[in-house]
Amino acid sequence: MIEINKPVKTQAIAIFGEVLIDQFPDGLQVLGGAPFNVAWHLQAFGLAPCFISRVGNDAAGKSIRQAITARGMAIESVQIDPDYPTGTVDVTFNDGEPHYEILADQAYDFIAAQPLNLTNDYRVLYHGTLALRNAVSEHALNVLKGHHTGKVFIDVNLRAPWWHKESVEQWLSKANWVKLNHEELKQLAPRQNTLQETMHLFLTQHSLDVLIVTCGSSGAMALNNVGEFIEVTPAGNLTIVDTVGAGDAFSAVLLLGMQRDWSLSVTMKRAQAFASALVTQRGATVQDLRFYQAFIHEWNLD
Repeated sequence: MIEINKPVKTQAIAIFGEVLIDQFPDGLQVLGGAPFNVAWHLQAFGLAPCFISRVGNDAAGKSIRQAITARGMAIESVQIDPDYPTGTVDVTFNDGEPHYEILADQAYDFIAAQPLNLTNDYRVLYHGTLALRNAVSEHALNVLKGHHTGKVFIDVNLRAPWWHKESVEQWLSKANWVKLNHEELKQLAPRQNTLQETMHLFLTQHSLDVLIVTCGSSGAMALNNVGEFIEVTPAGNLTIVDTVGAGDAFSAVLLLGMQRDWSLSVTMKRAQAFASALVTQRGATVQDLRFYQAFIHEWNLD
């Protein structure tokens, strides 16, 4: 039996946002939600993140809490909502690209500030944008940020109609690292002559340390505030099962690199390698810990 990689004892990473059930056309149900996916991978890599979310007082919520506990993740910051259901998303595919039907008023929209642990000194606070569509969860995050002294990593996730440009720009103004895809960059930044020039403008406008732009099958690019520009491409000859959660896998390794103090170049290469492996699996989370072992060994995490 393969054991979960032992958590490191340095400053923790806090992951804030949604956990839900991805429902596929064939009836398969897989744990999902970008922040949860990131936390799930980081746990397997040994970082024991603090995952902050909310589920309903229903069968789906119970199964999620059981899965979190079975994974060895801390459950204390996963709240139970007495009124709203555990989040679900219907996943469909169009020309191989996933599309998501996201419902309103899910439990993760009502993450409460009052029970949050505000004494932890997190090195990095990670959050997306979807769970901030509701003022309750947004308030909880703002309370958490008010006590946070480390870096803020925003993983942009623009899902119509659940976002507003003005709000996203306000969140970006408080970020250090930002990851988004090339289509989202077009929606948030004036287009320049090249993608690299657009990235530079975006990074400068929001005073970021690092900006990462993913480009699907073309790979990803990173630019930091000292002008270092890095491009990575996926492994060739991949047997792609689906691309759900590929970006979350990428983000997890970016956070891992921040925690382990890897160079940006090394972090990007490893993030792309892991994301390339993830798309050969079904769904955004992998139950079998053997999936992680080659990376744990190669990256000297054991």
